[in-house]
Amino acid sequence: MGLNDTPGAERIHISFFGRRNAGKSSLVNAVTGQNLAVVSDVKGTTTDPVSKSMELLPLGPVLIIDTPGFDDEGELGEMRIRKTKQVLNKTDIALLCVDAAVGMGECEEQLISLFLEKEIPYLVVYNKADLLGERATQSDDEKVIYVSAKNNVNITHLKDVIGSMVHVSQERMKICGDLISPGDFVILVTPIDSAAPKGRLILPQQQTIRDVLEADGVAVVIKEDRIQETLAGCAVRPKLVITDSQAFEKVAKDTPEDVLLTSFSILMARYKGFLRLAVRGASAISRLKDGDKVLIAEGCTHHRQCGDIGTVKLPNWLRKFTGKELVFETCSGTEFAENLENYALIIHCGGCMLNEREIRWRMKCAQDAGVPVTNFGTAIAYMKGILERSLKVLPDYLEEMEP
Repeated sequence: MGLNDTPGAERIHISFFGRRNAGKSSLVNAVTGQNLAVVSDVKGTTTDPVSKSMELLPLGPVLIIDTPGFDDEGELGEMRIRKTKQVLNKTDIALLCVDAAVGMGECEEQLISLFLEKEIPYLVVYNKADLLGERATQSDDEKVIYVSAKNNVNITHLKDVIGSMVHVSQERMKICGDLISPGDFVILVTPIDSAAPKGRLILPQQQTIRDVLEADGVAVVIKEDRIQETLAGCAVRPKLVITDSQAFEKVAKDTPEDVLLTSFSILMARYKGFLRLAVRGASAISRLKDGDKVLIAEGCTHHRQCGDIGTVKLPNWLRKFTGKELVFETCSGTEFAENLENYALIIHCGGCMLNEREIRWRMKCAQDAGVPVTNFGTAIAYMKGILERSLKVLPDYLEEMEP
């Protein structure tokens, strides 16, 4: 997978904020070296967030996001501001674009307050510095930079400063590479059914295969009806079996107890940093009562099909397991429900299409609302009675299970 193929969730998200006509789009074009955003003297040219995946030196793979003006007006303006606030939840670095000839105002101060509230590293970029003439364009504040997107002044310095704000850990979490040794066999169970994308594997499966190969392991990819046949043909026992959560029950029956077993969804929750919360939240399934509302949240949008896991399979499994009449609501993509206090439980997907910052924000919203949260794979393993077995490969997480 090259830089151009890096999933959006794995890219550094750099977002440009500011009032209308402050020069955000011109600044985006100057930083990217592309005509990514439409530039106009008319206020409100950018009406929806515009994003572009690219390689931005010296950072590498990034996602550039241009947002509508934060001072937009009217009913449509309020909707655009709401969209801009949603972008904040997935922003790794924020650039506040200020018209140097106008200066800071209430709009800019409000944005800075939001950056601080959400703990987003930010820079204040005074654009149109060419309009200041002889006036000073230097600042002692390390968070302030003067540039001219029009004349390409100080843009290289701005990119260098952005690069210095990114601290990528050398000990980045693995999906499963830290759980195996060189030469270990790993069986990946990937059902090919009506919900599978045509001509390719879903992202967690692709990423897991890559992780196994980077750990010098041997990845054996099979469908869910080939477990026994594959195990019988192996000269050595596999170190680990990883399955799609929807096939958890069958794969668990066909996999000997002395072989470690888990799911892509459980490993993805660990990779995204919320598995502990998911394991703790799973026990809330047993406490659901008639009339309780359950939110099923997905990070991607896709065409719903018969047998869809989020709208059909999970609700059916929950009704069967609890024996209760439950109320289900769903959300997907960048939309995340407000007023979470109304829910008795949130079941989230593995989050493969969301970056770590947005996942953390969603989990914090649930915790602040006092609502237990789990994820698809953990919930399914809990309802099928195999959660403890699924966590044996991750013994540190077993302690999060309620006795």
